[in-house]
Amino acid sequence: MSLFKRLLNPNYKAEEKAKRADTSDTSSYFPEEKLPIDEKFTYNFKNNGGKFIYCENWDEIIEAFDNIMLENDWYEQDVFCVNEKLSKRFEGFNLNFVRNPESTFFLSTCEALVSNNGSILLSSNQVKEKKLKELPSNFIIFATTSQMVDTISEGLRTIKNQSTGYIPSNITTIQNFEIEKEKNFMSYGSSSKNLYLLLLEDL
Repeated sequence: MSLFKRLLNPNYKAEEKAKRADTSDTSSYFPEEKLPIDEKFTYNFKNNGGKFIYCENWDEIIEAFDNIMLENDWYEQDVFCVNEKLSKRFEGFNLNFVRNPESTFFLSTCEALVSNNGSILLSSNQVKEKKLKELPSNFIIFATTSQMVDTISEGLRTIKNQSTGYIPSNITTIQNFEIEKEKNFMSYGSSSKNLYLLLLEDL
């Protein structure tokens, strides 16, 4: 079942439990069934405190973005965005796109969505040489379902494989939970963010 159907099917979890209960050869000694990476990311990301908005097409992305603007009263505000293509995509919202991190919110793409801890992988392609604590406290991240990876290591390989000529620096993760901040050196010095994820289905 696709991510879209799982998210919108209120009976999905009950159906899955029933399927497992009906399996005659299950045992407490069998290894626990692994969740698909999209479902695992959704669970971990929400558990971290992130706000997740799934969209099937670009019209839904625009509608979701508009709702975020209304909810937070962010119209006519400065937006830190280094991606010119992204700023053009959202230019109809009366926003002032700047390169100054002292802005109301940060609008960006990302390198990868990491399933096993619900984090978002960024690099200098998105944040230049800024540290996370130097960025606005409000984030809106645009990503696609094809960017989901299981681990940070896979995300790093993706960055390396997609790099043409140079590998971006300043690679870091956004995640809200304190335990992982202590354990994960890539999040050293980070701070919690009010984070919205606009996720576009592209698979």
